[in-house]
Amino acid sequence: MKYKKVGNTDIEVSEFALGCWPFAGGSVWGPQDDEVSIATVHAALDRGINFFDTAEGYNDDSHSEEVLGQALVGRRNQAVIATKISPPHLVPSLVEETCDASLHKLQTDYIDLYQIHWPNHDVAIEDSMAALLKLKDSGKIRSIGVCNFGVKDLTDALETAELVTNQLPYNLLWRPIEVQILPTCRNNNIGLICYSPLAQGLLTGRYSTSDDVPDGLSRSRLFNQSRPLAAHGEDGCEEEAFDAIAKVIAIADELGQHPAKVALAWVRAQAGITSLLVGARSPEELDLNIPAFEYELSGGVRQRLDDATEPVKEIIGSNADMWNGENRIR
Repeated sequence: MKYKKVGNTDIEVSEFALGCWPFAGGSVWGPQDDEVSIATVHAALDRGINFFDTAEGYNDDSHSEEVLGQALVGRRNQAVIATKISPPHLVPSLVEETCDASLHKLQTDYIDLYQIHWPNHDVAIEDSMAALLKLKDSGKIRSIGVCNFGVKDLTDALETAELVTNQLPYNLLWRPIEVQILPTCRNNNIGLICYSPLAQGLLTGRYSTSDDVPDGLSRSRLFNQSRPLAAHGEDGCEEEAFDAIAKVIAIADELGQHPAKVALAWVRAQAGITSLLVGARSPEELDLNIPAFEYELSGGVRQRLDDATEPVKEIIGSNADMWNGENRIR
């Protein structure tokens, strides 16, 4: 396992970040046994994965923060915890009590990386940042990150505080951050934490056609607005996306590798990437993904993968919001 520093801090994290949202189970992920989640955290630590990402909002059948806190009892010093504050709680008077609630659930007295989950444009960012800086000064948090921030929100936030990470969707089928956001992050030493690095399973080869994709996954802007749960009002690019997937699979076959392994290796190879969020739900799923973090692609293969997915990139454009035509990532 390889490790990278988070921004200008001395916090060192594994390239494989265990996404803990599935620990909540419920309507999004389906039933999940807390004991299996805890075993997955222990297995991750045993395999050199030290980075765990959760959020106060990951709360369904179980609360992800609570499960992670239980799993890290006696092993907290081996882990880097990233959690998130939800937009309604960015009101300055609510920031500290929200953080305290997360600390309680996580059974710890500090959070390594405290992230704004989504921007709240009804609250002045300088006021939210001032409250977060107080938490940092008090030792309750070690660093500040954001999620789903575009260039304008990043620029505004950077005027009042140092940001060390930005968490955004990024994969071979979803490349809009390459237009402006990723260069801005690189220029400001803001590391990118990538979520959905396998395009919600599309890049695993699990689905042969767009009609095979379940409703919950086909609501993104890759798919047509006629999909049952889509709310973006766009035509999508289903034909181009599945043509690109077929090309990625063909390249992976040539290499004798699983397409998921190739897709994850492509994201890891991009400049400015700190970690990839992988939502393994069991030690077995964890082990399926680890080989991708030991695999390197040649420059020629990376270029072929770029070319294969370029038509999708052109259609999606610079809007990094996966689910809304009216971009919330401004």
